[in-house]
Amino acid sequence: MAKIEWMLNGTPISSDIDLSMRLLDYLRDHQHLKGPKEGCGEGECGACAVLIDHQIANSCLVPMANVAGHEVVTIEGFAKTKRYQIIAQAFIDCGAVQCGFCTPGMIIATESLLHHQPQPTISEIKVALSGNLCRCTGYNMIIEAITLAAKRGRGEW
Repeated sequence: MAKIEWMLNGTPISSDIDLSMRLLDYLRDHQHLKGPKEGCGEGECGACAVLIDHQIANSCLVPMANVAGHEVVTIEGFAKTKRYQIIAQAFIDCGAVQCGFCTPGMIIATESLLHHQPQPTISEIKVALSGNLCRCTGYNMIIEAITLAAKRGRGEW
Protein backbone atom coordinates (compact mmCIF):
# COMPACT_ATOMS: atom_id res chain seq x y z
CA MET A 1 0.00 0.00 0.00
CA ALA A 2 1.18 3.47 -0.85
CA LYS A 3 -0.35 6.89 -1.16
CA ILE A 4 -0.69 8.27 -4.68
CA GLU A 5 -2.09 11.53 -5.96
CA TRP A 6 -3.69 11.91 -9.38
CA MET A 7 -6.68 13.40 -11.16
CA LEU A 8 -9.81 11.44 -12.06
CA ASN A 9 -12.36 13.15 -14.29
CA GLY A 10 -11.15 16.55 -13.10
CA THR A 11 -11.18 15.66 -9.39
CA PRO A 12 -7.97 15.35 -7.38
CA ILE A 13 -7.58 11.91 -5.81
CA SER A 14 -5.26 11.09 -2.94
CA SER A 15 -5.52 7.50 -1.81
CA ASP A 16 -3.67 4.69 -0.11
CA ILE A 17 -3.84 1.87 -2.61
CA ASP A 18 -2.17 -1.35 -3.66
CA LEU A 19 0.08 -0.05 -6.43
CA SER A 20 -0.25 -3.31 -8.37
CA MET A 21 -4.07 -3.09 -8.52
CA ARG A 22 -5.34 -2.60 -12.05
CA LEU A 23 -6.76 0.82 -12.83
CA LEU A 24 -9.86 -0.92 -14.23
CA ASP A 25 -10.56 -2.59 -10.88
CA TYR A 26 -10.03 0.65 -8.98
CA LEU A 27 -12.39 2.56 -11.28
CA ARG A 28 -15.14 -0.05 -11.12
CA ASP A 29 -14.82 -1.25 -7.51
CA HIS A 30 -13.69 1.87 -5.65
CA GLN A 31 -15.08 4.72 -7.77
CA HIS A 32 -18.17 2.84 -9.06
CA LEU A 33 -17.47 3.96 -12.62
CA LYS A 34 -18.95 1.26 -14.83
CA GLY A 35 -18.19 2.76 -18.26
CA PRO A 36 -14.82 1.03 -18.57
CA LYS A 37 -15.68 -2.66 -18.83
CA GLU A 38 -13.80 -5.90 -18.39
CA GLY A 39 -13.74 -7.43 -21.85
CA CYS A 40 -10.72 -9.55 -22.58
CA GLY A 41 -8.53 -8.49 -19.65
CA GLU A 42 -5.54 -8.57 -21.98
CA GLY A 43 -5.62 -5.17 -23.70
CA GLU A 44 -7.00 -6.56 -26.94
CA CYS A 45 -10.63 -5.36 -27.04
CA GLY A 46 -10.69 -1.71 -25.90
CA ALA A 47 -13.78 -2.11 -23.70
CA CYS A 48 -11.84 -0.73 -20.73
CA ALA A 49 -10.36 2.26 -22.58
CA VAL A 50 -9.68 5.48 -20.70
CA LEU A 51 -7.63 8.56 -21.42
CA ILE A 52 -4.45 9.15 -19.46
CA ASP A 53 -3.13 12.62 -20.21
CA HIS A 54 -5.13 12.59 -23.49
CA GLN A 55 -3.64 9.25 -24.58
CA ILE A 56 -5.84 6.18 -24.93
CA ALA A 57 -4.97 3.38 -22.52
CA ASN A 58 -6.46 0.00 -21.71
CA SER A 59 -7.17 0.29 -18.00
CA CYS A 60 -6.99 -3.50 -17.61
CA LEU A 61 -3.24 -3.26 -18.26
CA VAL A 62 -2.44 -0.18 -16.16
CA PRO A 63 -1.28 -0.71 -12.56
CA MET A 64 -2.30 2.04 -10.15
CA ALA A 65 1.36 2.96 -9.71
CA ASN A 66 1.30 4.29 -13.29
CA VAL A 67 -1.45 6.86 -12.68
CA ALA A 68 0.40 8.76 -9.96
CA GLY A 69 0.71 12.39 -11.05
CA HIS A 70 -1.45 11.89 -14.15
CA GLU A 71 -4.95 12.78 -15.25
CA VAL A 72 -7.33 9.90 -16.01
CA VAL A 73 -10.60 10.52 -17.86
CA THR A 74 -13.27 7.84 -18.15
CA ILE A 75 -16.33 7.94 -20.37
CA GLU A 76 -18.28 9.29 -17.38
CA GLY A 77 -15.98 12.31 -17.13
CA PHE A 78 -15.77 12.81 -20.87
CA ALA A 79 -19.58 12.67 -21.15
CA LYS A 80 -19.77 16.06 -19.42
CA THR A 81 -18.06 17.83 -22.33
CA LYS A 82 -19.27 19.41 -25.54
CA ARG A 83 -16.83 17.25 -27.47
CA TYR A 84 -18.60 14.15 -26.15
CA GLN A 85 -21.95 15.52 -27.30
CA ILE A 86 -20.63 15.99 -30.84
CA ILE A 87 -19.11 12.50 -30.98
CA ALA A 88 -22.06 10.72 -29.36
CA GLN A 89 -24.55 12.40 -31.67
CA ALA A 90 -22.51 11.38 -34.70
CA PHE A 91 -22.51 7.77 -33.45
CA ILE A 92 -26.29 7.93 -33.05
CA ASP A 93 -26.85 9.59 -36.41
CA CYS A 94 -24.73 7.00 -38.24
CA GLY A 95 -26.21 3.99 -36.45
CA ALA A 96 -22.80 3.21 -34.95
CA VAL A 97 -24.27 1.89 -31.71
CA GLN A 98 -25.98 -1.44 -31.22
CA CYS A 99 -25.50 -3.46 -28.04
CA GLY A 100 -23.43 -0.66 -26.49
CA PHE A 101 -20.74 -2.79 -24.83
CA CYS A 102 -17.94 -1.39 -26.98
CA THR A 103 -19.37 2.12 -27.32
CA PRO A 104 -17.58 3.78 -24.36
CA GLY A 105 -14.23 2.46 -25.59
CA MET A 106 -15.00 3.49 -29.17
CA ILE A 107 -15.90 7.01 -28.04
CA ILE A 108 -12.74 7.26 -25.93
CA ALA A 109 -10.70 6.07 -28.94
CA THR A 110 -12.46 8.68 -31.09
CA GLU A 111 -11.69 11.45 -28.61
CA SER A 112 -8.05 10.42 -28.42
CA LEU A 113 -7.80 10.44 -32.22
CA LEU A 114 -9.58 13.78 -32.69
CA HIS A 115 -7.54 15.38 -29.91
CA HIS A 116 -4.35 14.54 -31.79
CA GLN A 117 -5.67 14.65 -35.37
CA PRO A 118 -8.80 16.85 -35.72
CA GLN A 119 -9.40 15.96 -39.38
CA PRO A 120 -8.27 12.34 -39.74
CA THR A 121 -8.17 10.34 -42.92
CA ILE A 122 -10.03 7.03 -43.20
CA SER A 123 -6.69 5.26 -42.81
CA GLU A 124 -5.92 7.19 -39.60
CA ILE A 125 -9.38 6.33 -38.24
CA LYS A 126 -8.82 2.64 -38.92
CA VAL A 127 -5.47 2.73 -37.13
CA ALA A 128 -7.03 4.56 -34.16
CA LEU A 129 -9.75 1.91 -33.89
CA SER A 130 -7.37 -1.02 -34.26
CA GLY A 131 -7.34 -1.65 -30.50
CA ASN A 132 -11.14 -1.73 -30.18
CA LEU A 133 -13.43 -4.61 -31.06
CA CYS A 134 -17.08 -4.39 -32.08
CA ARG A 135 -19.02 -7.54 -32.76
CA CYS A 136 -22.44 -6.01 -33.49
CA THR A 137 -22.36 -2.80 -35.46
CA GLY A 138 -19.46 -3.34 -37.78
CA TYR A 139 -16.79 -0.81 -38.42
CA ASN A 140 -18.18 0.99 -41.47
CA MET A 141 -20.81 2.85 -39.44
CA ILE A 142 -18.27 3.66 -36.72
CA ILE A 143 -15.85 5.05 -39.31
CA GLU A 144 -18.69 7.11 -40.79
CA ALA A 145 -19.54 8.40 -37.30
CA ILE A 146 -15.96 9.48 -36.63
CA THR A 147 -15.77 11.19 -40.02
CA LEU A 148 -19.03 13.02 -39.24
CA ALA A 149 -17.87 13.99 -35.75
CA ALA A 150 -14.63 15.42 -37.20
CA LYS A 151 -16.66 17.45 -39.70
CA ARG A 152 -19.12 18.71 -37.08
CA GLY A 153 -16.38 19.43 -34.57
CA ARG A 154 -14.34 21.78 -36.72
CA GLY A 155 -13.35 24.59 -34.42
CA GLU A 156 -13.99 22.43 -31.33
CA TRP A 157 -10.98 20.17 -31.63
